[in-house]
Amino acid sequence: MINISERRFKKMDEKETTEKVKPDNTEKDTGERDKSKAVNLVEGANLAAERMEAANAKAEELVARQEEAAAKMILGGQAEAGQAHVKPEEISDEEYANQVMKGEVKK
Repeated sequence: MINISERRFKKMDEKETTEKVKPDNTEKDTGERDKSKAVNLVEGANLAAERMEAANAKAEELVARQEEAAAKMILGGQAEAGQAHVKPEEISDEEYANQVMKGEVKK
């Protein structure tokens, strides 16, 4: 049987060996990878700019169409500001009472 103190020593020894065995990955950096990443970033930025320009052009077209539709509504008398307020016809008290008795009055 292994006693507790031996287990501790084994665990400590295992940790030391794993820490010491780490490989040294020092390669010469030529900058090749950095250039390819930069090219990919530039291409991505160009694609994003093209998409934004296309979206802006489409938005401008939609705004122009909305302005044209609003102008047609105003000139055609369909806009809220261009409508005349229609007053309900006034009826006398007797006529109103008769309509209420007949059930013709809408609430």
